[in-house]
Formats: sequence, C-alpha cells, structure tokens
Amino acid sequence: MSAVQEVAPGYQAGRTLPLRVEALRQWRRRRTLVMFGVLAALPFIMLIAFAVGGGPDGPDGGNGRITLIDTATASGANFAATCLFVSAGFLLVVPVALFCGDTVASEASWSSLRYLLASPVPRARLLWSKLVVALGFSLAAMVLLPVVALAAGTAAYGWGPLKIPTGGSLAAGDTVPRLALAVAFVFVSQLVTAGLAFWLSTRTDAPLGAVGGAVGLTIVGNVLDAVTALGSWREFLPAHWQFAWADALQPQLEWGGMVKGTAVSVSYALVLFALAFRGFSRKDITS
Repeated sequence: MSAVQEVAPGYQAGRTLPLRVEALRQWRRRRTLVMFGVLAALPFIMLIAFAVGGGPDGPDGGNGRITLIDTATASGANFAATCLFVSAGFLLVVPVALFCGDTVASEASWSSLRYLLASPVPRARLLWSKLVVALGFSLAAMVLLPVVALAAGTAAYGWGPLKIPTGGSLAAGDTVPRLALAVAFVFVSQLVTAGLAFWLSTRTDAPLGAVGGAVGLTIVGNVLDAVTALGSWREFLPAHWQFAWADALQPQLEWGGMVKGTAVSVSYALVLFALAFRGFSRKDITS
C-alpha cells in the first residue's frame, strides 16, 4: 500500500513565505536602512569634496590617466556617471554581498531557520523567496546611487550632455537610458558576488562569514584580473568585464564587452545558485 501524504486543508506550498512578507522583514532590518543611507549619502559627500577641492584637477589628479572623474562637474549626467565609476569596483559589491549573504545565515544564527521550515515552508520555496528579495534589494541599492547622484548633480552643475573624457559627448536626451543600461550591466556583473554570498549563506550559520567570504573572493578575482601574465585567461574572470558598462556611455553604443561580461557573470551565477539550492535541500537543519 502506498503511503498517502496528509496536508492541512487549503495548504499550498507556493503560497508559503510570500515575497511581500520576506521583503518587509528584510526592509525593517537595521543593516538595510544603514546600507541605503550610505549609498544615498555618497553623492553629497562627493559634492562637498568637489566644492572644497575646487573640482577635478586634470587627468587622474595629474597622473596622466583620463577617467570619468575628470569631467565629473560638467553636468548632472557626468556627476552620476562618476559616482557609478568610483563605486562599481568595490562599494556596490558590499550591498550585494550583504543582502545575499546575510539572508539565510542570519536565520540560522537566530535559530529561527528550523521553525520557518516547520511552518511548513518547503526548502526550495524558502530559498527562492529569500533570493528574489535579496536580489531585489541589491538592484534597488544600485539604482538608488545614480538616481540620487543625477538629481544632486543636476542641481549643482545643471542639466546637459554627458561629456566623454576622451572627446565627444552624449546628447542630454540619451543620458538617462544609457545610464540605466550601465546600471543594468553593473547589476548583472555583480550576480557572481550574489551567487557566492548566497551559496555561502546556505553553508554557514555565521552571516559575517558568508558576507566576508563573498567580498573576499570578489577581491581575489580583481587581483587575478590585474595579473597580466594570465593573458586571455582573464577573459573568463567576471572582474575582467566589470567596467564594460562604460561602453554604454559612448556616442556610439558598443555591445561587445557587455555581452561577453553578461555571459561570463550569468554562467558563474547560475552554477552557484544551483549549488546553493542543491546543498540546502540535503542539509541537516539544526539551528
């Protein structure tokens, strides 16, 4: 005789731990508000820095390299692009690692994970809800910074075309969609960090271990990309394409680097997310 699984009347696994409930729980946490506060404050800190320092001082502060910082005060769009430039390499890694690495591990550290699963919330459903909310907050963090920077920069420097440091400009009407494309690519490029953090979050009961591990491994990737002796092997590193978003701000939109970077980042991320779901489905939950 085959065993019949009994469930409570009206129980539907797909309706357990709704996204809005998980999103509200994460929004109320202090680390979420602090992270958003830091990102919203960065453009104003940079405005003060430029006001005190008198604006950019030639190519890369006199070192001969030309970057977006050299045209930061040309318009609000330039200021927003500069804020993205100075934060994409590391600062924007932190909220992604925080939201994705803390989400499951924190439940384990509070000894509430087993009670969530006993509700009962299926393991796959729990991970799916937490992953979607974590990625949603990560995207919101990445959108917040350039939006605040664009508003603050426009108020301080006016609205106008985006001046390209190497020459030429991007029409004012094209700046917002191009900046949106740049932010979208930055988010996709950070999916590897999200995957690392989420996978580590399912493997440890220490949130700081998952967050720190993801940030640390991301830094290792950046270091390896700086080793020119690796040659073409660097193209398989997500860090190699992290600034390909700058191609979106050229007068003639260039897709090559962003397409390759997207392929590399998504490939790594899918593997890491799969490992997280597979490992968590077999894990003995004791906390």
